[in-house]
Parts: sequence; C-alpha cells; structure tokens
Amino acid sequence: MIRPSRLWIVLFPLLVASCTPPAEPPAPSAAVQAFYYAWYGNPEIDGAYRHWNHEVFVRDEPPRAFPGGAEIGANFYPQLGCYSSNDSAVVAAHMRQMRRGGIGVLCLSWWGHDSFSGAAAGGILDAADREGLEVCFHLEPFEGRNVETSREAIVSIIDRYGHHPAFHRARDSGDRPVFYVYDSYLTPASEWATILEPDAAPTIRGTPYDAVVLALWVGERDGAFVLEGSFDGFYTYFATDGFTYGSTAAHWPILTAWAREHEKIAVLCLGPGYCDTRIRPWNERNYRSREAGAYYDRLFAAALAAQPTWIGITSFNEWHEGTQIEPAVPMRVGDFVYEDYAPLAPDAYLARTARWVERFERRRAASETR
Repeated sequence: MIRPSRLWIVLFPLLVASCTPPAEPPAPSAAVQAFYYAWYGNPEIDGAYRHWNHEVFVRDEPPRAFPGGAEIGANFYPQLGCYSSNDSAVVAAHMRQMRRGGIGVLCLSWWGHDSFSGAAAGGILDAADREGLEVCFHLEPFEGRNVETSREAIVSIIDRYGHHPAFHRARDSGDRPVFYVYDSYLTPASEWATILEPDAAPTIRGTPYDAVVLALWVGERDGAFVLEGSFDGFYTYFATDGFTYGSTAAHWPILTAWAREHEKIAVLCLGPGYCDTRIRPWNERNYRSREAGAYYDRLFAAALAAQPTWIGITSFNEWHEGTQIEPAVPMRVGDFVYEDYAPLAPDAYLARTARWVERFERRRAASETR
C-alpha cells in the first residue's frame, strides 16, 4: 500500500501535466504538404451529393452507389458531416485544422478549371491565405492529359493563380511553383522531357512557367524515369506501406539517397492508415489499421530517419480511401458501424501531425547548421 505522501509524489507530475495548457501549434511548415480533395458536394450548397454518393466497385456485378447523407462511400464518417467543398465555412475550418497540424501547404487535386474541384480553387486559395497557408496543385489524369495538355495546365494555373498570395512557390527551389503529377508513368519519360528538358521545345525551363514538377515513384527502377523525363524529383503518395516499392517505408532510405546523389527533390508520403473496403470490398489486402495512431507514428519516424526534402501527408480528406486526418466521429447506419479514431479523440491526428512537424523542422534546422 502506498502512503499518502508517496502517492502525492507519484501523481503530482501527472496532475501538473494535465493542467498545463496545450502548447501553441507549430508554425506552418512549407516542407509538409497535405493532399486535399475539393470534390465533395451536398444538396444544400450544390443541389445534390457529390462523391459522398460514391460508386461501389464490385467485380462482375452492376455498379451501385451510396445515397449520401448517413450512408456514404467511406469507412469513416466526417465530423463536419456530408459537407460541400464550396461551403466557405467548411473550407475555413479545414484551413484552421491544417494550420493547427503545422501543415504549411495543401496540394489541391486538380482535374481542370471547369471541373467541380477546379471551380473551388479560388475560394480555397483565399481561405488558405487567411490562415497563412499556401496551395500547390496535384495534376490528376484528367481527360485528354498528355504532355501538351499538362503544359497547358501548368501555364493556365500559373496565369490564373500565380499572383495570389497563397500560391505556393518553393523557396528552397528557386521560388518556383510546385506541381505533383499523379500516375506520371502513363506518359513516356521521353515525352515529359520535351517540356522539362532545358533545351527542348516547348520547354517550360527558363520561362515564366518554370516549375518544380514531381513524378510519382511507383516501381523499383523509377529513378530512370525521373532522370529521363527531367523531373525535378518524385513523390510516393500512397498511404499503404508495402503497396508499391515507393510507398514501402523500408525503401525510403534508398530513395532519399538516390535523390541526394542526383540532386532531386524527394517527397516521402505517409498516412494514418488505409481502409477503402466500403467502395472496394475486394481490397482488404491493402487495409492498414491505424493502430490507435501507432501506424502514423511509425511512418513519420521512418520518414524523418530517411531525411526527405519534404513530407507529403496522404491525406487531409480522402475519405473514400480512409487516409484522412480530418476529424471523424462515431456513426452507425442500419447494421453498418463506421470506423472512428477511438480510443483517440476525433481531432487526434491533427495534434499528432503537429508534434511530428515540430520534430521534422528541428531536424531540418539542425542539418542546415552543419
């Protein structure tokens, strides 16, 4: 039995810790960039649900879709409900949440100016600016995407948003805009070189549209693709450890060593888990449990140890694949029980991100003083 005096000695530090106000969130880090999706809609703002009513990809069966509302195409349920990406209050809340997590740049999924998400870009830039955040663009495989249309997309995005105060330019890479290219391997490297080689035509190099253009690293030998295509570097995107060579944490030291050798930007991407069986019932092999935050911690630690140029977070709000760090809440519809972050709080991944951002920035500062 512990005597009262000794009990006080044991509990006093815990009581002090519990009464200590939470630390201020870290300053937003431009080296931490979160993938952001603006494709959500609801009847109140947009006249109908968009993406919350996602189709179910079932093999050898007719497609079916979720209705939206209480029943959505995701394994988790958002704290903000079935929101609209055109709702200024929602977008403002997202910017505050990212700032709280120390995320300095959101990487906006882009399918064209006339797409649903493209139309939301201006409002997202305005909201980001109010919170001291910045926006770069993630070029998706939009209809007709090839080298020519990709160049046109880069030019048009810079023309439209390049003077916006929240338009991200990489200060450690010549103040150039940043573009991620999803599934870049769909186009041969030799074709990418026609716009990314300095002496090619019609190159963007040495023009007002010069930019940091990042390829998706998927296979073991994708370094050759990055070099041949004259990309500025690469990113790994996927949140499932082991899904691809690039997304396998054990390979990250190899990737970052390669990047240093070839003077390329390395963006290692990590997420809190992966769960998309609500829309892909056959994809259980790629499921990764959140392990009450341990999975996220493990990947963040592995990324820091590998010393990347930047860190990508997959994702802030890709609800369909269950990679979001946006707050989620318990929810049940009929016999289906949504996953949530228990035993963690709904906003636990924002706080977790902030702690890791602080560690990442300390390491970056230390390496610059060597």
